[in-house]
Amino acid sequence: MEFHLKKRPRHDVKVEVVSLESKYPHNVMLYHYPPTDDVHIEEFEELALERLRLLRVLDRAFTKNLRLLSDEWKEYVNAELTREGLRSYLRLCSAGGSKHESDIQTRRRDYLSHFILRLAYCRSEDLTRWFVAREMELFRYKFAALSSSEVKQFLESNGFEIHPLTEAQKDEVKDGLYESTAGQSVSKIELLDFYKVPFTDVLDLVRGRRCYLKAGFAYVNTLDLVSIVGTRQQEEIEQGLQAAKGLVEEVEGDERISRMLKALHNSYTGKDYTVCRDAAIPIESLDQLSKTSMPLCMRMCHEHIRAQHHVKHGGRMQYGLFLKGIGVTLEDSLRFWREEFTKKMDADKFARSYEYNIYHNYGKKGSMVNYTPYSCAKIIKEMAAPGDCHGCPYKSMDPSSLKTKMASYGLSASAIDEVMFFVSRGHYQIGCGKYFQLTHSASVEPTINHPNHYFEESQILMGNRQKRTTNGPAPPKARVRPDIKGCADRSMLMGDDDDELWRIAETQERAMQSQKAISEAFDDDLDLTEIEY
Repeated sequence: MEFHLKKRPRHDVKVEVVSLESKYPHNVMLYHYPPTDDVHIEEFEELALERLRLLRVLDRAFTKNLRLLSDEWKEYVNAELTREGLRSYLRLCSAGGSKHESDIQTRRRDYLSHFILRLAYCRSEDLTRWFVAREMELFRYKFAALSSSEVKQFLESNGFEIHPLTEAQKDEVKDGLYESTAGQSVSKIELLDFYKVPFTDVLDLVRGRRCYLKAGFAYVNTLDLVSIVGTRQQEEIEQGLQAAKGLVEEVEGDERISRMLKALHNSYTGKDYTVCRDAAIPIESLDQLSKTSMPLCMRMCHEHIRAQHHVKHGGRMQYGLFLKGIGVTLEDSLRFWREEFTKKMDADKFARSYEYNIYHNYGKKGSMVNYTPYSCAKIIKEMAAPGDCHGCPYKSMDPSSLKTKMASYGLSASAIDEVMFFVSRGHYQIGCGKYFQLTHSASVEPTINHPNHYFEESQILMGNRQKRTTNGPAPPKARVRPDIKGCADRSMLMGDDDDELWRIAETQERAMQSQKAISEAFDDDLDLTEIEY
């Protein structure tokens, strides 16, 4: 018996391959269609942190009260983007859309990272408000760099039904255009394109009397056209954030993504100070360094330890990890804490109750994780109770006590007022930067986002350390004092400390409470049930 298989006709399925250049053709794009790219989890996190660093630069410019798109604002933002390693984004904020592969990749990263952050910033009104404000500043910066031809191309590709006035139409209203266009000469105005739109589309220009109104229409020049397209962009972002809320539960099904997105806004995105690459700082130099190079939060911790010979768990974590980050070795750290604590307790008690945690922080016991020094964002979140020395003093201290403390450190009344100007408005890190500038007689106020960064900048300014560079050949070896060394220069997201340390501490606390003599002397040492890590 023979069987003959009937061959079915073959239908070749053509897969349309869309090039990156066609998907991301312009530097300025409305974030309308969600991207369909496949993204690895590592790139997902990298893009999120990159975008966050970008938006934080704009946020710092905002908190410094720099007028958006002014020369001073652009100078500051450009310098900060360069310092943050984000120069590729500067090319998106310049005229002339390049077809170079690197620029196309930057457009892709720009587009993807925006949608990733929507998932993180749709979770509350405060986060949404911050995100929309920073994104609109970025959009305005990019749009302001477009040439007249690029603006026309943008309007056409995004379906804006507005067209520049013809010369005849422009001539009919030229007197009104001359009177309403501030800051431009007549010859310059004649070269500008103008657009006729309903006045309701540019209410911000109407309020500022920055456009000519006639018969219910506003005449807007190319330079102010961002008010029209900006309104559309803001609507797209706000509607997209609302849509992202519906995706949150689905996204949170992946725990890796969920944890990262929830913690993103408070993530530290600067240098990694976990491991110090240079020679150690001997503990004998800490007293002097606390006065010259430590930020207020760490100086107060150091003074508390020297005065009280004891500090609660939060203070030990904050200051101990800071010391590790600036270059205090494990052996010296054990010696420092032992010498102080044994002024109030015997060596056996110190070994039982405290040594393990020090080994643990250095990654030598337990889960073997080399813990990261606390960033400013984490320290500011800390809630210090009476008797604690950790946390951010600019936030936790009442204004009069903070002024008294800074005065005792040698600041004049006028200098204190400069710091308090920012502190009173909740800008604690800017206040810390101003404190640095005043105490170091620096010409530029640094951006402080990490206590170890404060220490490093101080040592560079004092000539005890050479600033590290990331581009070009390695710099010549710095001539430094043997007691002052630098730290690693890597960027990462500060991971959460694992739960093992807390289980260990809880076990130690229960053991301590079972010992009557110890509990009478140190009954307030650890209350881990109230610590939010």
